[in-house]
Amino acid sequence: QVQLVESGGGLVQPGGSLRLSCAASGSIFSINTMGWYRQGPEKQRELVAIITSGGSTNYADSVEGRFTISRDNARNTVYLQMNSLKPEDTPVYYCKAVLMVVPGPLSNYWGQGTQVTVSS
Repeated sequence: QVQLVESGGGLVQPGGSLRLSCAASGSIFSINTMGWYRQGPEKQRELVAIITSGGSTNYADSVEGRFTISRDNARNTVYLQMNSLKPEDTPVYYCKAVLMVVPGPLSNYWGQGTQVTVSS
C-alpha cells in the first residue's frame, strides 16, 4: 500500500515563506511525476507545480517565479518552497505522485492535504 504524507503547512503573513514536503512510502517500484495541487473552498483542484523523475518542472502562471518545486528521488520526497506568499495562496495543498507499484501501468496517488493560510 502506498502513502503520501504531506507536512509543512501553517499560518504565515503575506510576503512570508513556507516549505512543504511530501514523502511517498510503501511498495513503490518507481515514481514518475510528483506534484503539488491546491484547492480552495468551492473551487476545483488546480495544478501548482509538477516535476518529473528527470527534474523537468512546470508551474502555474500564478506561482511562477515565487514557488520552486524539487525532489529527492532517493527519499521519494517532493518539496515546494513557497516565497512571497499572497493571501490568494491560502487553500489546502495536495501532493500527487504518478507511480508504479509493480512494473506496468502508472497510477495516481494523493496525499491528504496540508492547509496553508496567508493572512496578517
